[in-house]
Amino acid sequence: METLGCPKNEVDSDKLVGTLLADGLVPATAADDADLVVVNTCAFVEEARQESIDTVLALGASRRVGAELVVTGCLAERYGAELAEALPEADAVVGFGVPVTLTTKSGTEPGAPEAPAFDLLNLPRPRSTAPWAYVKVAEGCDRACGFCAIPSFRGPQRSRTIESILAEVDALDVREVVLVAQDLASFGRDQGHGERTIVPLVAAVAERVDRVRLLYLYPSDLTDPLIDAICATGVPYFDLSLQHVSRPLLRRMRRWGDGDRFLARMADIRRREPDAAFRSNFIVGYPGETEDDHDRLLDFVDRAQLDWCGFFRYSEEAGTYAADLDGAVDAGLVAERLGELGERQDAITAARRIDLIGRDLQVLVDAPGVARSHREAPEIDGIITVADHLQAGAFHTVTVTDALGPDLLADAPLLSGVAR
Repeated sequence: METLGCPKNEVDSDKLVGTLLADGLVPATAADDADLVVVNTCAFVEEARQESIDTVLALGASRRVGAELVVTGCLAERYGAELAEALPEADAVVGFGVPVTLTTKSGTEPGAPEAPAFDLLNLPRPRSTAPWAYVKVAEGCDRACGFCAIPSFRGPQRSRTIESILAEVDALDVREVVLVAQDLASFGRDQGHGERTIVPLVAAVAERVDRVRLLYLYPSDLTDPLIDAICATGVPYFDLSLQHVSRPLLRRMRRWGDGDRFLARMADIRRREPDAAFRSNFIVGYPGETEDDHDRLLDFVDRAQLDWCGFFRYSEEAGTYAADLDGAVDAGLVAERLGELGERQDAITAARRIDLIGRDLQVLVDAPGVARSHREAPEIDGIITVADHLQAGAFHTVTVTDALGPDLLADAPLLSGVAR
C-alpha cells in the first residue's frame, strides 16, 4: 500500500488495509514481493498529481510478474476513466468505496460487473503500530473556496457519529489521537443538531487518550469554546487554514478574514495559553495577487511568529472559481515570492526553536530516539531527538540542549517517566 497526500488519505489506506487483512491477505515487505500493489493517490494540486502518476509508473515497473496494480484515491475519483486510459500499467482504477481485492477489475473492462460499494469512512482499521494515530471524523466539505476542487470529488460534508469515532479511538489503543477532516471545526454541522459538535467530540476523545491534536481549522470557526476545549486537552496546538492575509485577495479566494483579525485571534490565544503553538499554510500567486498583497503577507509572517508554516504555489484546478479569474501572476515572480517567504519563515522557526534550549518538556517517544512535545504534530513538523533508551510509547520529561533548524536535541535522566 503506497499512500500519497494528506493525513486523511493515510486513514483511508489504513481502512483499505483492514479490509484486505480481513480478506486473508498479509502485508508484503516490498512492491516486488506483493501479489497486490495499491496506490492511494492525491489530486489536490498539479505537483501532487504528477507525484501520484510517477509513483504508479515506478511501482508498475518494479512489481513482480503477475502482480496486480490498483490505483485508488483522489486522482482515481476525479479522473477515473481518463486515468484508466492513460495508465495501461494499472489493472484497475477505482474511486472511493470500491473494494480492492485480487482478481477484482470492476469498471475497467467492458461489461464488467459493478463491485459492491462500502463506506470507507466507517470501516474498521488495524490497531496502530505507532503510539499515535490519525482519526478522520468527517468526509467532504461544504465550502466553496475559489482554489479548491475537493468538494467536487469528495462531496459535501458527512460527519461520523461521536460513538463510532470513540469506538475507533478505543480500538487503536494509542497515546495521541490526531483528529482530521476537510473542515474539522464544522464537524457535526451536517447532522441537524443546530450546533457544531466538535467541542464535545474533543472532550470525549480527551477522556480516552493522553493527547488530542486537531489539524486544519477554518479561522472563522475558531470559537471561544473550541479554543478552551483545545487548551484543556494539554495540547495547545492550532493548525489554522489562513491561505492569505490580504482582505481583497481573500475575498477573491472566497475566504473569510484578514491579517488583523488573524493576529488578534492568535494574541487572544497566547494570552490564555502562552505555550500555544501555531501552524498555517499560504497560497502564493493566486490570480490577482499584487505586490501590496505580498508585502502584507511578509509583514504578517514577521508579526505572527508562527512556529510552523508552509507556502505553496497556486495551482489552477479545472472547474474551480479561480480557474476563470484574470490576473495570472508570472511564474518567475511567484518563485521569487515563495523564496522570500520561505527564507523569512525558516529564520523565525529556527529562532523559536532556539528559544526552547534549556527548557524542560514533556515528550511522547514515537520510536527509539524520536520524540515530540505538544508543539510538533507527527510527520509534518520538526522532531526532538532523545536518547535511544527512552521507552517508545511512553511520556518522558526531557531538557532541550540544542536546536538544529526545525529539530531539537534533548537529554533525560536514565530512568525518566517510563510509567506514564
